[in-house]
This record gives sequence, structure tokens and C-alpha cells, in this order.
Amino acid sequence: MGGDHGPQVVIPAAISTLQRHADVELILVGDESIISAELAKHKHVDMQRLKIHHASQIVGMDEPPSSALRGKKDSSMRVAINLVKDGQAAACVSAGNTGALMATARFVLKTLPGIERPAIVTALPTMRGHTYVLDLGANVDSSAEHLVQFAVMGSVLAELVDGKTKPTVGLLNVGAEEIKGNERVKEAARLLAKTDLNYHGFVEGDGLYHGDVDVLVCDGFVGNVALKASEGVAHMIRHYLREAFSRNILTKIAGIIASPVLKMFSKELDPRAFNGANLIGLQGIVIKSHGGADAFAFASAINIAVLEARKDVPKNITRHLESLLEGQGL
Repeated sequence: MGGDHGPQVVIPAAISTLQRHADVELILVGDESIISAELAKHKHVDMQRLKIHHASQIVGMDEPPSSALRGKKDSSMRVAINLVKDGQAAACVSAGNTGALMATARFVLKTLPGIERPAIVTALPTMRGHTYVLDLGANVDSSAEHLVQFAVMGSVLAELVDGKTKPTVGLLNVGAEEIKGNERVKEAARLLAKTDLNYHGFVEGDGLYHGDVDVLVCDGFVGNVALKASEGVAHMIRHYLREAFSRNILTKIAGIIASPVLKMFSKELDPRAFNGANLIGLQGIVIKSHGGADAFAFASAINIAVLEARKDVPKNITRHLESLLEGQGL
């Protein structure tokens, strides 16, 4: 029920997911009357694999997390996360209020053993494929130990989902030299060097999209600023491209000639294909979709949930933690 569009986006995304994955069943959690009315607009829906679970409340997009946690126990968000806790669902996907989703998921599901704080992680496109970046906003005051835990979780995710045998891990920093950065980042580097992780070293901001590492770690303040700045740059580039190709008749002709290349470029970097951030570190899978996602983008988020459920990411993070951090006291 959350996000900018609610069921008008979620339901088409759910239907396309069922068509893509023959072994997946989906539960639509929210106001049953609204969901049923929206479903009626679509033909040939496989209702054997698509269930409705009624929830009487909705968490507002600007509602404080504490209010949602205390006063919205029958919200679609809370009910969906409860289904994961109770084992009735393998994962939860939501486009709702990020703060409320994180607070509710952490309260209901709890963190994994050895993980003090969950993080928000997503795959960002790079010149060599993609890189998992975390944390993207869940924690704005992470300690060096927290950054190491983020590195462990990101490394396990890259190993499970991408099949990387020894994923490379980097720390986002103001410089690549060992003397650069604040004490927290430098301490995290020293701790990472003692683990069995494939620690690459510091990565500067301009290397975010180079693809030199499989996992890039930072605290939530830095990560969220980097992500939003990247989104702003992408919007600016699209704006100037549209202006440049519509300036006069010659640029319009050039635009027509270049359109196949531009379409390929747009497809490669389509942010909708990368929609879906994992609230990693919880005892259950929770995927956060962008609030403004369309049906294609929301389906991408569901697909991430399907993939991580098949790989049983939380269980494998727990299994890897002891071996990766044994003797480190983290």
C-alpha cells in the first residue's frame, strides 16, 4: 500500500513476476477491497499463486517510525514483516516509508547473531558490471566495528548472489592513501586487514562507478549522500542531452541518428533494473523498493527478493560470520 503509486504499481509487478517465475507464490498485503478492485482490472491472473492478506492500516510516507511502530500494528508493512517472521513468507518487499520499514523490520525480525546493526545495501552499475554498496542510509554514526560487519555482509551477498569466490571489499574514503580519512575509517581498515576478507583498500568517491571492488563499504551518512548525488548527476545528464538534441534541426537529426546508441546506453544504466535495496543483517529478507518505482522497477525489487530467498542469504551470513571474524572480537 506504500510508495507513490501503491497497488497500481505493485499488482502489475506481481503479475509479471508470476509469469517470470513459475515456482513463486506472492501474498499481497493491504486493504483487501482496494487490492481486489485493482486486480479486477487485469485478466488471466493466476490466483492459485497470488493471495490477498488483509491489513487494516497504512503507514504514511512521512510518518515517524516510532509512530508507525507503536500505533500501526495492523499496517500492511507490519503484517507483511510478521508473515516473514512466522515463516509464511520467505521475504517482504515494500515501497513504503524507509524509516518505518527499517524500524519495524528490526523490531520484529531482530538482527542476526554477531550483527549489531542492519544496513541498506544495493547493487550500483559500474564500468565492470555492478558493485554492492552499503550502508546507504540506515546508520549515520557507524563505528569501525560496524563497518567491518557491513563488509562481511556485503562480501557474503556478493559470493552468494554473484558467485564470486573471493569478493573484493573496499572502504569509501576521501583518499586512497593509508594516511587519509578519519580515525573511524582508518581503524576499520586496520580491522579489515586482519580478517579473511579480500580487502582491497580505500576507494575515493570518483572510483564509485569504476567497478574496482565487488563491495564498497561506508557509513549511512556518506552512502546516502553519494547515492543521492549520483541520482542528481544522472538527472542532470539526461536534462542536458535532451536540450542538446532539441536545440535546432541539425541537432534533432543528430539525435535521430544517435538514438540506437542512446537507447542502448539508457537500457544499460536504467535505474529501474537496479531497484530494490536489501535491509541486510536481519533474521529475514526485507527488500526496500524506491517509493517512485513503476511496475518494471518494483518487479526488479521482487526479483531480488526471490533470488535472495533461494540463496537463503540471512542463514549464509550467519554461517560465514564465525569463520570470517573468528578471533577478531567483532
